[in-house]
Amino acid sequence: MFVLAAAGSAVGLGNIWKFPYMAGDGGGGAFVLLYITCIALLGLPVMMSEVLLGRRGRSSPINTMRALAREEGRSTLWGLLGVMGMLAGFLILSFYSVIAGWTLAYVVEAASGSFAGISTQGVGELFNRLVGDPWRLMFWHTLFMVLTVSVILRGVRRGLEAAVRLLMPGLFVLIVAMVVYAVIAGDFLDGLKFLFAPDFSKITPDVALKAMGQAFFTLSLGMGAIMMYGSYLPEDASIASTSVQVALTDTLIAILAGLAIFPIVFANGLEAGQGPGLIFITLPLAFGHMPGGTLFGLLFFILLVFAAWTSAISLIEPAVAWMVERFSFTRIRASLFCGLIAWAIGVGTVLSFNHWPRIRLLDGTAFEGKSFFDLLDYLTSNIMLPLGGILICLFAAWVMGESSRRTELRITHPAVYALWRFLARYVAPLGVVLIFLHVLGMV
Repeated sequence: MFVLAAAGSAVGLGNIWKFPYMAGDGGGGAFVLLYITCIALLGLPVMMSEVLLGRRGRSSPINTMRALAREEGRSTLWGLLGVMGMLAGFLILSFYSVIAGWTLAYVVEAASGSFAGISTQGVGELFNRLVGDPWRLMFWHTLFMVLTVSVILRGVRRGLEAAVRLLMPGLFVLIVAMVVYAVIAGDFLDGLKFLFAPDFSKITPDVALKAMGQAFFTLSLGMGAIMMYGSYLPEDASIASTSVQVALTDTLIAILAGLAIFPIVFANGLEAGQGPGLIFITLPLAFGHMPGGTLFGLLFFILLVFAAWTSAISLIEPAVAWMVERFSFTRIRASLFCGLIAWAIGVGTVLSFNHWPRIRLLDGTAFEGKSFFDLLDYLTSNIMLPLGGILICLFAAWVMGESSRRTELRITHPAVYALWRFLARYVAPLGVVLIFLHVLGMV
């Protein structure tokens, strides 16, 4: 159940919504190559480190870091790492809920037969009508947040485990079916070339930063979620093998989503770099022209809602657990309080797609010309999550004692342990720092 829960946290809109449009914006194969490299060299060692800390601390991320710092005779200021992760998860949840609300709206559109025979122009108009109406977006954002809170207040076993047991396998089956359709009806060869034939001239520091941010975002790293789930992991479970399973599952789903979407994009003359609305334009077009498309589209968007739902649960869980521990709140009260705050911040994302398209307060910085949604996405994915990942690796591989690391990891093969230690100590932190410095123009 840990693997399913962690995969449920990792596999969600980050794979099916964000990965395709990030790959489209980043030049296809160049982005995919950097993304897979970041998963292997940065994401996996950070995930193992984060699970290690979670299982060692058996508490919320903030209290875990404080307790482990005391155990190692270090400053309890390490608890700020848990604070930053919790804040990052909170900010991500605020805009994640809005995007997940789009999937709820598309469930209704699919059920009403709106996709049947729809044209390329028609799918664009359908999406633009949705995001251009703040009241509709507010309704779906609110509904999704209510669904998230309704699970989290029930606890881990009655809420989370019940939600992921059947939903994740079902989503996988439907994505594979979409790939089969893309082979039959799409321009599959061009889709393959776009994803797996990198144009090395498009590998830039900015694309590398986005690939790294996507790796951390999609694996739910640096936001406290994996650390929180690690606190529930049984003592006899292998951190290494479960982390590898989660990373492989997550990467496979992302690649399959790309294989399902880009052949349809090229077959219909659409633009690969359309941004956040990519899957909401390409998939309805596919469903509208395939046998049984109405039913298939309905099932797909329902399961996409559930994938988003399990990820949203993981984003809010660290904050809820901390409030229960710190203020002795009941779980219901903590869940309602956290859900309300995340919902309120999400209102800014709702308005950024219509009434607040651009914020000009930060001209002359990396945030220049970005909307409220773009600001939150850039700040969390490209700065807070990688920075959290660096600090997690530094603590696990440098601050924590050798015996504590070995006790939790329980890696019997010396070469495997040495590889993790090398990646967590040197490669992951230095890789993140170098990419940061490149983007800042310092190297």
